Amino acid sequence: MHKVQLLAPARNLENLKIAIAYGADAVYIGGEAFGIIGSTKDYTKEEMIEGIKFAHDRDKKVYVTVNVLPHNDDFIQLEKYLLGLEKIGVDALIIADPGVLDIVKKVVPNMELHLGSQANTTNYVSANFWYEQGIKRVVATRELSCEEIAQIRANTPLDLDIEAFVHGEICISYSGRCLISSYIRGNSKEVSLEELRNREYSLMEEKRPGEYYPVYEDERGTFLFNSKDLCMIGNISDLIKSGVTSLKIEARMKDSYYIAAVVRAYRMAIDAFYKDPTKWKLEHVWLEELKKGSYRDFTTGFYLSENSEDAIIEEVDTVSKPYECIGIVVDVDQNNQVALIKTKGNINVLEKIEVIAPYTDTIVATIEELYDEDENSMESISDLNRLVKVKLSTKVDKDYMLRREIKNDKN
Repeated sequence: MHKVQLLAPARNLENLKIAIAYGADAVYIGGEAFGIIGSTKDYTKEEMIEGIKFAHDRDKKVYVTVNVLPHNDDFIQLEKYLLGLEKIGVDALIIADPGVLDIVKKVVPNMELHLGSQANTTNYVSANFWYEQGIKRVVATRELSCEEIAQIRANTPLDLDIEAFVHGEICISYSGRCLISSYIRGNSKEVSLEELRNREYSLMEEKRPGEYYPVYEDERGTFLFNSKDLCMIGNISDLIKSGVTSLKIEARMKDSYYIAAVVRAYRMAIDAFYKDPTKWKLEHVWLEELKKGSYRDFTTGFYLSENSEDAIIEEVDTVSKPYECIGIVVDVDQNNQVALIKTKGNINVLEKIEVIAPYTDTIVATIEELYDEDENSMESISDLNRLVKVKLSTKVDKDYMLRREIKNDKN
């Protein structure tokens, strides 16, 4: 049985390395240009080269988004950019526009091409059309059910990959430039565009008071997101049986801790399925791990029901993020109990914490000693992205993460 791919986002080099360490088979990244929201200028050329080498050394793949919906001027630098991506060994390009597709086929004809979700592939007729144009992979839209994906699989060539979202933010729509600004400001000059852009917006439906849908805007347009995150951890078997090739996590704007927690949970769920598909069932620990990295409730979206309100995985209290990352292990000594940590939050001696690691259970530990880079003993540190030495009550290894529970009135 061919094993489904686990595909994770990597907004920067740190996220790329963490995603792969925690079990992603491939990552998708934004390069120096030509990507939609959250993608543009994520990586320099040097960082892309380092990230691709890191991935290839571990038999993993790197896909780069070139999914901009281009204006005329965007094509001026595109050919040079494509040649550069081919030279550094990118495994595939994620595109969405027919014009970009045409140029890619002419400039880098041997490049593998994936059709992004912006192209809205909802049926097998469209999938077959794109296959005939040279597309290797299509992304099933979030509006499809598992049954509809299975129908696409049954009516398309077997060498056409089908990618489906499995977890993360649900982008509902994409529209023209400055939609919010134009609507609110109108013809008035009393409120500046800059002031409007710096505000935070949400959409609330009249019949669902208190349920807010975040709205984001950049120079490319306006993006509306669901108030809940997609979560198919309990239905991995349904997606795999529908015939998908790749399960995609949507988390382009998230930090490395979120990436680690989500990739780790889905890696465990996928591996458990292939160990014994007939006995697979949701393990509560997988869902708990996802909750520990999320602010939001979960939904199965349209996969199991046409009415997404009937498909809530469960009511999850995520008013505040229940856990936070305080450090990433970047090196260890010989006995693995003194670790060099890159700080991500305040660290306190004698505090009880949790340690998460790839392919293993969560460990409860105590911070026994803390030292700065000059071996000076410390009681605590609150600086971010500092390198410190920490003696723990348990053994750790590179890429392990230290986290603490966030205390609030409900804990």
